[in-house]
Amino acid sequence: MLNKKRDAITLIFLVILFLVINYSFLDKKAESFLKGYKTEDVFVDRVIDGDTIVTGNRSIRLLGINTPERGELYYNEAKSFLERRVLGKNVTLEFAGDRKDKYGRTLAYVFESDENINVEIVRNGFANYYFYSGRDKYSDDLLEVWKSCMNNKVNLCKPSRDICANCIAIRDNEIVNSCSFSCDVSGWWIKGEGREKFIFKETLSPNAKTGFSLDLENSGGGLFLRDDSGDLVLWESY
Repeated sequence: MLNKKRDAITLIFLVILFLVINYSFLDKKAESFLKGYKTEDVFVDRVIDGDTIVTGNRSIRLLGINTPERGELYYNEAKSFLERRVLGKNVTLEFAGDRKDKYGRTLAYVFESDENINVEIVRNGFANYYFYSGRDKYSDDLLEVWKSCMNNKVNLCKPSRDICANCIAIRDNEIVNSCSFSCDVSGWWIKGEGREKFIFKETLSPNAKTGFSLDLENSGGGLFLRDDSGDLVLWESY
C-alpha cells in the first residue's frame, strides 16, 4: 500500500514538473490556436540568404525582418547565422497575416527548439525589423530586441564613429547638417525597413540640408541612416 501511494505521488510530481517545464511551449501553442495562427512543421533544405529559406519546393521569407542584400555589410554573417540555426533541421513555421509576398514566397515566423529565429536574428544585429504587412503578435518582440541591439551596439546596430553623426538630423524627407562645420555625407545612405535605399553624394555646409527620395508608404515605419562604412548614424520612427 505504501509503495503504491509513493508511486502515485511520484507520478503526480513528474506530471507537474513536465507541465512546468513545457508551460511556455504549451502557452505559445495555445495562443496560436486560439488566435487562428496556423503552424506547420517542415525540414529546411537550403538557406538562400539571411531572411529566406527553402523547404521542399517552397521559398519561405521570414516575417517581420529584413537582412542585408548580397554585397552589403553583414550579408554573409546573417546568412551564416541562419544556416547555423536551421539548415538541415526540422523547424516550425507560424503564419500571421498575409501568407505570400509579392514574389510568391511564403511568409512565416520560423521556430527552432521553440525559439523564434526571426527575433533572434534581430537580437544579434543581423537584421532590422520590417512590418511591411502590418503588426502582429510578434511585432513588440521585434521592436524590443531591436532596441536591445541598439543598446548593445551589435553589428548592424553599431553606431557611426563619424564626428558628423553627432549633429546630422532627419527632418521629413531631408537630412540637415546641424554641425558648426561642413560634413561630407557622400556615400551615406538612408533606407526604410525594406530594401529601397537612397545614397547621398554631397558635402553639406553648416545648416545646409539635402533631400532624399524613398517610397515611405511601402517602407514600414522606421528610417535607418548609415555612413559610408555602413555604421548606424540614426534610427527614427515616422
